[in-house]
Amino acid sequence: MIFPAKSLAARTAKLVELAFFPSFCKTCGTLLENSRERVLCGACLDKLVACRSPLCPCCGRFFEANGGSHFCSLCLNAAPPFSCHRSAGRYRGELKDALLLFKYRKYRTLGKNLASFVSAALQKEDGIWPDLDMIIPVPLHWRRRRERGFNQAEVLAREIARPRGLRVETRVLKKIANVPPQTSLEQAGRARNVRNAYRVVQPGKIRGKTVLLVDDVYTTGATLRECAATMIKAGAKEVRALTVAQA
Repeated sequence: MIFPAKSLAARTAKLVELAFFPSFCKTCGTLLENSRERVLCGACLDKLVACRSPLCPCCGRFFEANGGSHFCSLCLNAAPPFSCHRSAGRYRGELKDALLLFKYRKYRTLGKNLASFVSAALQKEDGIWPDLDMIIPVPLHWRRRRERGFNQAEVLAREIARPRGLRVETRVLKKIANVPPQTSLEQAGRARNVRNAYRVVQPGKIRGKTVLLVDDVYTTGATLRECAATMIKAGAKEVRALTVAQA
């Protein structure tokens, strides 16, 4: 069999890599033999499962009980500033492992895999994609970004935007307060922690526009609510939100 030049070069490079610098899946320990495998093996990536549970059509909160989708009590009492939020899956199992490796172990390359998973899981969500003007990732404070080396939400946003031809704006919304991580706080303190922590520094770019806000994990929704409220106040026409997983 004759292989194309690019395919042959890739196979040769992978053989050299395996011989001198073998790498293994960070979750199951399997040798990464495929030239396209990085960090996680294909079998573990195939285990990323989209959630099809009933949910709140507004905030996107998954319901554990059987039954149809319906508005949750929180959205009935006070609608969030974003018009619609969706998560691709639950924050557990292989999806949780992949996000932890991506965010805290700094395996930035996993952003592409996670974005592909999100795009496939949510491709038919009509409340998310139509007539978007731009995607804005939830920003990190500059100190936190310097420590981590990248903003995980920005990596996801760029990968999600690319196949759809959408613009990603990273200089519109800024985090101006270096507050403690949300994961370190109880539910009641999360909204207080992010209050007034964000600012729109280029309001002209979002005035009258429909924006998709992207982050990695949705827990209480405090961060998305604060960011969305800040952008609506600055003149955005509509803010929708998307996350990889929901805790």
